[in-house]
Amino acid sequence: MQEQYRTVARAGVHETEINRSRFICALAPVATEEEAREFVARIREEHPTASHNCFAYVIGADASVQKAGDDGEPGGTAGAPMLQMLTRREVRYTAAVVTRYYGGVKLGAGGLIRAYGGVVGEALDVVGTLTRQRFRLATVTVDHQRAGRLENDLRATGRAVRDVRYAEAVTIEIGLPDSEVPAFRAWLADTTAGTAVLELGGEAFA
Repeated sequence: MQEQYRTVARAGVHETEINRSRFICALAPVATEEEAREFVARIREEHPTASHNCFAYVIGADASVQKAGDDGEPGGTAGAPMLQMLTRREVRYTAAVVTRYYGGVKLGAGGLIRAYGGVVGEALDVVGTLTRQRFRLATVTVDHQRAGRLENDLRATGRAVRDVRYAEAVTIEIGLPDSEVPAFRAWLADTTAGTAVLELGGEAFA
């Protein structure tokens, strides 16, 4: 199980010119393959007169889904080097579309591979990446008397407080690395004199 993965920090566009051809790389974070396909379609709609709109995307923390397309460029000269750049940089949950406006000078297979892979690498540098860490969702239930201080203590110790709900008791949702659960359980018992209840939920990345 992947403990963390890298993805693009935001959607963004980077353009370069190579031998009079314009290469425009659009990057976006995508959660699913459907989102990736929608992003590719949207970029194609934005550039209907382009010579080519080639794409690559990687979905899954373990890169379980990898797709690429050359959109009329010679096989393996566009989508494959784009995908290779994403995987080489260990970028996940990311879609890339490189739009090319042909400038009249043929680049040859090697030139195309360098151009398509290179513009994706440049775009990643411009847009930036961030790392998402796997954690365990957990719920702490505590009485109103201790809730305020406990929430402050959680935030002061760097815990990811995701939500606080007030009812008969107070429910605080947090995120914990799996490795820290035993120590946190002991800390919680000590801090609340054993009155708080900890329930572990599923896993997520943040």
